[in-house]
Amino acid sequence: SRTVIREAISALRADGLVESRHGVGVFVLGPRRQDEINQLFSEATDKISDIIEELELRIGIEVEAAGLAALRCSPAQEAEIGFQVERFAGMLAEDKSTDEADFEFHMAIARATNNTRFVTFLEHIGKRIIPRVKFRTVMGGVDPLPNRDNLILKEHAEVAEAIAAHDADHAREAMRQHLLGGIKRYRALTKGQSRSGA
Repeated sequence: SRTVIREAISALRADGLVESRHGVGVFVLGPRRQDEINQLFSEATDKISDIIEELELRIGIEVEAAGLAALRCSPAQEAEIGFQVERFAGMLAEDKSTDEADFEFHMAIARATNNTRFVTFLEHIGKRIIPRVKFRTVMGGVDPLPNRDNLILKEHAEVAEAIAAHDADHAREAMRQHLLGGIKRYRALTKGQSRSGA
């Protein structure tokens, strides 16, 4: 029936698959370009400004995730966050890469919000949410900053302790300081580059 067809065309239009042209008809659109959100995080970059902008965006999302995790986490989720801190410490002690434990720490907090949107967002971005992973991808495995695993471990532990204490305000602030610390480290790197180029 016409009603069913109209509804189908309306749904296709909402998905950006067809376009109605008044007095002419309905036309199928060509393939859409890659989703901009996807591009934003999936493309490798060697630009420090890109890393800083992504960290600023993460502050808007992950600070609230930490607060919600403090309010909503189950004992099992709390234990998982603690486990990821211990795992990071173990990798550091063995002088192994901490990238996976770093990412999984943030994922454990996202899961502890009990809001699947946080999990989906971080899963969608993947490990490249960790700035050093993104940088190494385009710089032949070289990280432009000195090793900061001890500092990151300390920051992770503070976030985890606040979540375990169910202190939402402290959890938010600890996560904010963790991500701001990353921004400060990368900004310091740009200042060093501008001095060496002068």
